[in-house]
Amino acid sequence: MENRLKAYMEEGRLEAGCDEAGRGPLAGSVFAAAVILPSDFHHPLLNDSKQMSEKNRELLRPIIEKEAVAWAVEEVSAQEIDQLNILWASVTGMQRAVRRLQVKPDFLLIDGNKFRPFDGYAYKTVVKGDATYASIAAASVLAKTYRDEYMRRLAQEYPQYGWERNMGYPTREHIEAIKKFGYTPHHRKSFHLKELEPTLF
Repeated sequence: MENRLKAYMEEGRLEAGCDEAGRGPLAGSVFAAAVILPSDFHHPLLNDSKQMSEKNRELLRPIIEKEAVAWAVEEVSAQEIDQLNILWASVTGMQRAVRRLQVKPDFLLIDGNKFRPFDGYAYKTVVKGDATYASIAAASVLAKTYRDEYMRRLAQEYPQYGWERNMGYPTREHIEAIKKFGYTPHHRKSFHLKELEPTLF
């Protein structure tokens, strides 16, 4: 069934959709993207990136990059996540991506329910925004594909954690590897899993 993403919130306004990828993992940066799409942009595969196959996300990425009015992707490191907490690290990433856009948007559509005002931008937070607006869905695809690419590069450096498969998420494989090999500089120290707490016995 074809998705029915909205092209914009208000016609004639230059809107940038913003989303992030990688809030839940134990390791790696969080990536955020901002995308301004032409109002007539349509692609049948475009959807919330979590609902799309990896193949379709990879297929769409160059199309979005070519056809977008403007786009930018930013990375917020594990160290910054530990300093800011994951929510505000995600917001910081989206703000950085907006600042890097070659074309200044009139309005921001933010996936989720939390954001902070900055640079005088008007914005609206949209819960499940990546399944509502095409520009947020496009941002989710860019954030996810760039993050997956980065995790695959890190996996070559740290092959024992299986990051090319689990992307840093707390899978059984990843947790067992941490128990065996310990943490890397790319692990988020502020993320605590009960299974990884030292036992008294």
